[in-house]
Amino acid sequence: MKRIETVGIVGMGALGLLYADLITRGLGKGHVFFIADRQRCARYAGMAFSINGREVSFPVAAPDEAPACDLLIAAVKYTGLHDALDVMAPCAGPQTIIISVMNGISSEEIIAGRLGGGNILHVVAQGMDAMRFGSALRYTREGHLCIGADAPGKQEMLESLRAFLERAGIGCVVERDIRRRMWGKFMLNVGINQTCMVFGAGYGKALEKGSAEAMACISAMREVILLARCEGVDLSEKDLQGYLELIGTLDPQATPSMGQDRLNRRPSEVELFAGTVRRLAARHGLAVPANDFLYGRAKEIEAEYA
Repeated sequence: MKRIETVGIVGMGALGLLYADLITRGLGKGHVFFIADRQRCARYAGMAFSINGREVSFPVAAPDEAPACDLLIAAVKYTGLHDALDVMAPCAGPQTIIISVMNGISSEEIIAGRLGGGNILHVVAQGMDAMRFGSALRYTREGHLCIGADAPGKQEMLESLRAFLERAGIGCVVERDIRRRMWGKFMLNVGINQTCMVFGAGYGKALEKGSAEAMACISAMREVILLARCEGVDLSEKDLQGYLELIGTLDPQATPSMGQDRLNRRPSEVELFAGTVRRLAARHGLAVPANDFLYGRAKEIEAEYA
């Protein structure tokens, strides 16, 4: 079994910083570094980062200068994935395990289209409330990773990843049906991420019983349940309630990535969420009015940034 020692992360956002910090605190310095193009390398070199008030620093290397890595983590926004592939490609050796902690159900397929799918394991990051504003990251819950393989021949890689996460002190659950877990997390994000962005709400307000926010959130999630079944994935109302309970454990004042995008006036991942739902729904002849509303309103908000 391959022992993972060196980790390269592409993407210095909330999750990239979170996992770099957890790995460093769990295993010590020298095990993790960021990979970025030269322009970002220069920008990051002049930034002072903090995590929950602690000053932190991590090595950053351009792809042609990066050391070989045993594990490569994609932690970028969906809107930046295609550019990130140019950074990842030189660092993905024949033995490098590749995972994505990105939202949605399509990043692994996109990465495989460029790098091949033989070394890709499927991962769902959930249960964290990390928020990055500027160079400061704050979180109260670090969550855990759900990990799985899409082919029987990847079991040894999966065990290597599980053993590494355990050594680093990062919570993980090995999933027997990782596709179902990915669709479950997708359902959650379609509801909570888009609702918080469109209504300018935190987790607490988005789940407030009887509120317009909660109605939009739950309606959008139920549309994903119907769509998942058309795609051969058995999601249920029980799954929906379980994810709502999970969100209820997070800081009620915190907001997910799309809510942070609105605060920072950045393009959001609405195409990844409602955009994907609408495209798949059209294929199956399903009506998805809640996602139509969230998609249209998110686009209006983004248009106001200009």
